[in-house]
Amino acid sequence: MTPSPEIALAQTSLLQAMIAIAPASVRVGCRVISDGDEAHLSPEEAHSIPARQPAMRRASGAARWIAHGLLTELGVNDFAILRAPSGAPAWPDGITGSLAHDDDMAVATVALVGHIRSLGIDVEPAQPLPDDIFALVAIPSDRIEAADRHLAGRILFAAKEAVYKAAYPLDREVLGYEDITVDLNAGHATTKTGRKASLAYCIAPRVVVLAFVDGDAR
Repeated sequence: MTPSPEIALAQTSLLQAMIAIAPASVRVGCRVISDGDEAHLSPEEAHSIPARQPAMRRASGAARWIAHGLLTELGVNDFAILRAPSGAPAWPDGITGSLAHDDDMAVATVALVGHIRSLGIDVEPAQPLPDDIFALVAIPSDRIEAADRHLAGRILFAAKEAVYKAAYPLDREVLGYEDITVDLNAGHATTKTGRKASLAYCIAPRVVVLAFVDGDAR
C-alpha cells in the first residue's frame, strides 16, 4: 500500500533528522506503524515475542522491518532478530543495534561493533513530559539546561531509556532512572557502574535519542 502524503512526509522528515544526528558509522531508519506490520515478523521472531496485543506486534514488526533493511546494507540477509530473555533484540555477531517505538512511530539503528561498541535508541512524541513522570526520571545531577525547555524532560526520559539499552549488553546490569546521570549540555551520560555513553538527539517531528558507546569507553 502506498503511504499517504502525510505519512510519507513524517517518515522522511524524521529520517532526515535522525541521519543528521547519527555518527557516520551508524545506520538509522524509521517507519510509521501501519496496519499489517505484524506480517513483517518472521515466524521465529513472532514466536520469540510474547506480547499478543495486536498493537505491540504491529510495532515489533515495523521496527524489525526497518532493522532488516539496515542489516542488508551491512551485508546480512534473512537474519531473524529474536527477542532475548532480557527483552532486548538479539543481533548478529559483530553487529550492535537497537529498536524502539512509541504508539505511532518505530525506529531502529545498527552499526558494526568495530566502529561502535554498543547502541541504544528511543523515540517519543515531541510533547512535554508529564510532571509526575519527570519527578521519577530526573535526579539532581542531570544537566538539561541546553535542551528546549518544553521538551527537556521528554529528551531526558528518552536519553535514559537509550543509555540503558546501550549499557545493558555490556554490563548486564539492571538500571533505574536514578542510576543514569545525563548531561544534555555536554552530550553524554554515565551509569552507576561507570559506563559512559555519548548522546545525540533530534526533536522534530519526534524526539529521538541515540546513545552510543565507542570502543574506548568504559
